Amino acid sequence: MTDKKIEPMEQSYEIEDPVRTIGILTSGGDAPGMNAAIRAVTRTALAKGLKVRGIRRGYHGLLKEEIIDLSARDVSDIIQRGGTVLQTARCKEMRTEEGQQKAAAICKKYGIDGLVVIGGDGSFAGAQKLSHLGVRTIGLPGTIDLDIACTDYTIGFDTAVNTAMEAIDKVRDTSTSHERCSIIEVMGRDAGYLALWCGIANGAEKILMPENNNYDEDAMIKDILANKKRGKKNYIIINAEGVGDSMNLAKRIEAATGIETRATILGHMQRGGSPTCKDRVYASTMGAMAVELLCQGKGNRVVGYKGGKFLDFDIEEALSMKKQIPTHQYEIAKILAL
Repeated sequence: MTDKKIEPMEQSYEIEDPVRTIGILTSGGDAPGMNAAIRAVTRTALAKGLKVRGIRRGYHGLLKEEIIDLSARDVSDIIQRGGTVLQTARCKEMRTEEGQQKAAAICKKYGIDGLVVIGGDGSFAGAQKLSHLGVRTIGLPGTIDLDIACTDYTIGFDTAVNTAMEAIDKVRDTSTSHERCSIIEVMGRDAGYLALWCGIANGAEKILMPENNNYDEDAMIKDILANKKRGKKNYIIINAEGVGDSMNLAKRIEAATGIETRATILGHMQRGGSPTCKDRVYASTMGAMAVELLCQGKGNRVVGYKGGKFLDFDIEEALSMKKQIPTHQYEIAKILAL
């Protein structure tokens, strides 16, 4: 990928005009599969005769005019790589009206009349503002947290949950050898989807999630002791980042039970690694769909996956939706842990 910055274009346009130049940026936390989306947007747009411009470091880079031309070759050999070749950052300035107007002006300065934003809810809020200022925007859900309400799938979740699952399997092996209780903290910010999926996939005895954070610690301690009495060699607790306090919880459990208890925080390893087939295919499909929507004259939309279909939603509608942990899955997890 070339690092050569491009010169701005002295160009004005109306939002009704056909799209001629598409910009791409990744914003917020990185997620495996973002590169597949970047590649799909770039090559689909080029195939339609459009120009493509990559924006480095998200909205921060947009405001700093870190803008480069992208060719088909620039996005070759990236689909299997984790992270994002465009890099990413968080940008407080983009939350201000002044920052939003500056970003829209820079898009117009560089001839970017369609912008694909790959990120989460915060990134979509910025895309919404740019759309109101005359820049067509399409959001692609890129977050390992699976916390975007309009979609059943987010780019990066599948890779992250598989990374966490494999790590937890390894922790269980050593936990069994030492007859320990293990608390394994997974990411997810204020959402418990990674914890829930890992809890079911890894056969955890307990899942702690921010959506159901009224667990009875005394009851859990009694359950640990009961399992030990039945001859169980380990006890696995999956703890969501939004609950936290894993280290202190481990100390309290060990003090109350006399069973050696260790806390493992998986951390940012869950963000990295080569994306799974699902993340590559779904991200590629969403990237191509984003270009098609822009070519249809649409903007202020979010691409999602719902009920087995790829769909698009109005950004305002998407941001207003609330997502809940599936109650039946949580109940299944509790039954299977008996």
